Amino acid sequence: MITETLHTMDFDYSETQKMVAESAKSFAQQHIAPHIMTWDESQEFPVHVLKEAGALGFMGVLVPEYLGGSGLGYHEYIAIIEEISIVDPSIGLSIAAHNSLCTNHILSFGNEEQKARWIPKLASAEWIGAWGLTEHNTGSDAGGMNTTAVKKGDSWVLNGSKNFITHGKSGDIAVVIARTGEKGDSHGMTAFVIEKGTPGFSSGKKENKLGMRASETAELIFDNCVLKSLLYLELLGMVLYNQ
Repeated sequence: MITETLHTMDFDYSETQKMVAESAKSFAQQHIAPHIMTWDESQEFPVHVLKEAGALGFMGVLVPEYLGGSGLGYHEYIAIIEEISIVDPSIGLSIAAHNSLCTNHILSFGNEEQKARWIPKLASAEWIGAWGLTEHNTGSDAGGMNTTAVKKGDSWVLNGSKNFITHGKSGDIAVVIARTGEKGDSHGMTAFVIEKGTPGFSSGKKENKLGMRASETAELIFDNCVLKSLLYLELLGMVLYNQ
């Protein structure tokens, strides 16, 4: 029965998906292919290419049109990432991290005020997004992370660091997971939205990688970084705050 079902499934692109895939392929050949080795050898993160991708709607693929996005679905999104990654997986990685991790986190869990404030800038690539979970010693073990957020009055104070973060230096905004409960508590973590320039929030070491060298990977540092809990939404045990 399973075999028969698989034989009848249609994996062909629709006309819209074909057009999107061709657009991504053309973009990659024109704007990325000529520079692959230069970027790789110098470990340059070409922010301008992500801005150009934003102009074509590739940086807000899943974002509704009313928030400045393309309003497309996951089939189109996959087609875009696939075509760009065939030419240079570094750029494909950066576009995917921006879309799926930072932008989609806010889109999925933010309230309307938060979405209106941040999503249009992310969808257009006016702002580049980052997302921070991984840490030294704990990896991606959210329950064991050492970065903490402590409530003080109407604010939260973050201390700690995140490592191996895509766009850790060049990102304009980051969704960062910090521990607000005891270690091991599956509900003791909170997502904070932090804009570049927030006092106490800085970037650290950029990693010298073996591959994917045109996709920036760096450290995020929080040193008594104060965030005011003015806008927030509790959903599935996750809360988003901004400064």
